[in-house]
Amino acid sequence: MGFNITGDPAADQILDESPFALLAAMMLDQQYPMEHAFRGPAKVVDRFGSFDPAAIAAADPEEFAAMAAVTPAIHRFPGSMAVRLQELARIVMDEYDGDASRIWTEAADARDLLKRMVSLPGFGKQKAQIFVALLAKQVGVRPAGWEAVVGGYAEPGYRSVADVVDAASLQKVRDYKKQKKAEARAT
Repeated sequence: MGFNITGDPAADQILDESPFALLAAMMLDQQYPMEHAFRGPAKVVDRFGSFDPAAIAAADPEEFAAMAAVTPAIHRFPGSMAVRLQELARIVMDEYDGDASRIWTEAADARDLLKRMVSLPGFGKQKAQIFVALLAKQVGVRPAGWEAVVGGYAEPGYRSVADVVDAASLQKVRDYKKQKKAEARAT
């Protein structure tokens, strides 16, 4: 893959090597700068010693939440995100035998993948669309009909994390989001 989202090569490598880390990073990408959200899995690995969904699902919730809150925290809201991360890990264990990539590799088509994504904690329709676009653009996973389900995120441009490949594209995505927020406030 070769992600270059976080500004930290070691954190990007975790995203490259672990489908569960990539999924969890996307879950953390809300109300928090995207590069920090995508560094979340690396913070967990550094403190918890693993990003294995079985270990995360089985961890003591209070201890896991305390670990998530250590400065710098895994998210702006570390307690609620620790709960969501453990819930996500349990789903990956229970429904996909611990292999997060099965969420996308076993989807019948893009609509099925979108449905699977929306059912996960922390994923609404828009975030699911962005993740499907990320899989298509950066991972090479393109289920039938992916362009139709991701809407504008399939188009060339700098709209979301799916378009981030380096520091310059990260800044372009930030500028786009800032412009959209300004337009929304003006109307």
